[in-house]
Amino acid sequence: MDLQPVRTRFAPSPTGRMHLGSARSALYPFLLARRTGGTFILRIEDTDRKRFVPGAEEELIEGLRWLGIEYDEGPDIGGPYGPYRQSERREIYHEHAWKLVERGHAFPCFCSPERLEQVRQQQIANKQNPRYDGACRDLDPDEARRRVRAGEKYVIRFKMPKEGSITVTDLLRGPITTDNAALDDSVLLKSDGMPTYHLAAMVDDHLMGITHVIRGSEWLPSLPLHAHVLRGFGWEEPVFVHLSVFLKPSGKGKMSKREAAEALKDGYSIFITDMKELGYIPEGVLNWIVLMGWGVPEDDIMTLDEMIARFDINHLTPSPAAVNFAKLDHFNGAHIRRLPTEDLAARIKPYFLREGLAVDDDLLLRIVPLIRERLVTLDDCLPFAAWFFRETVTPKPEELVAKGLTAAQSAEVARRACVILEALPEITPALAEPPLRAYVEQSGLSAGQVFGILRVAVTGQTVSPPLFESMEIVGKEKVLARLRAAIETLEAMK
Repeated sequence: MDLQPVRTRFAPSPTGRMHLGSARSALYPFLLARRTGGTFILRIEDTDRKRFVPGAEEELIEGLRWLGIEYDEGPDIGGPYGPYRQSERREIYHEHAWKLVERGHAFPCFCSPERLEQVRQQQIANKQNPRYDGACRDLDPDEARRRVRAGEKYVIRFKMPKEGSITVTDLLRGPITTDNAALDDSVLLKSDGMPTYHLAAMVDDHLMGITHVIRGSEWLPSLPLHAHVLRGFGWEEPVFVHLSVFLKPSGKGKMSKREAAEALKDGYSIFITDMKELGYIPEGVLNWIVLMGWGVPEDDIMTLDEMIARFDINHLTPSPAAVNFAKLDHFNGAHIRRLPTEDLAARIKPYFLREGLAVDDDLLLRIVPLIRERLVTLDDCLPFAAWFFRETVTPKPEELVAKGLTAAQSAEVARRACVILEALPEITPALAEPPLRAYVEQSGLSAGQVFGILRVAVTGQTVSPPLFESMEIVGKEKVLARLRAAIETLEAMK
């Protein structure tokens, strides 16, 4: 890979929530910039005021920061090519739109929305492809300027050549040739003076020195127009990379809002802030996202630094990527297991606090090694470990009765265990496990029956971290008190 420093950008519109598609569109240019020692920019494309969603920009920035995708220039930190919000660059676009008019590549259009709709409906009725009919295309330039100065409402459209074709290269797909006759005279500057994406993004990418444009495949149909605009200015084109499409988990059809809503019912989401709330960690989410469109083995566990070291833009693939939530669980669990004990303890502590539990930090550090292997998401800490922070536990009476035994028989097992543990100086796996296993052998019962009764009595639940290590943490006094309480419960069931 050519390791010349590049300038890349993530240029989202604040029109909705940050999802995994947005995250990938930020991650790849970030990795490329870091891999080459270049610069990564955040630019907010907020010229579509009708679709603007308050708080969306803040969510985008928060999502990037949570994921660890740090930008070098942006609306909140500034930089040499600001402003980095398109709504604050209005005069720049106005000036450049008129430059295209002067060069003969654009023209003012005075057609009213009503006229355009009437033309559109007529074209549909005639089974024609709806498009601008060129009514203002050949207006005398002096006449057009006079009408603009007189205050008449107008837009500026690109003057698409009627003949020939244009060839543009996408890095993943190669040269793409389009007949100019198939392209429309698209609006570049709207009647409210705000630019469309087709103008603003091209102007900003040029003025901000962007060398590589990595964006979603939804912009592929606009690529010929964008190349025409760039060539109309006489500017060098950046390297264009249009990323693969996301497919729904079944692999059939594009991922949609409906599938996203269904996923949430199963505890999954495509939205970054939801993933954080659901107990996913940024390391796992990034590892999941980075492999959807990058042609490296799909089971590779990578940190962000490892992704940077290995990233090669030439290994991206245009093949559609299915959204596989099982893979997300796999990567998240793998990265949780990589976390140092102190780090994981700090990340799961808030989940216990939200449950109103008083968390002793030293106790938490002893618990983490017992539950780490079982965690898929951070909130899995609650079913496995919340009971450690409760003074007492309240088992369901029926769960204290071992499979194949009566309540009386189960009470006898608990009594014998109590006697064995009482005789020990302390409860540790080394001291407690051998005599209890000897009792299992001598009694003719199964380990599942004996240890199952013990587990429910001590933890209050049927599933817990390793039993003997858990009992050591709870301590001899509490273990015996809970066993005696369980015996009373079982005796009351006779």
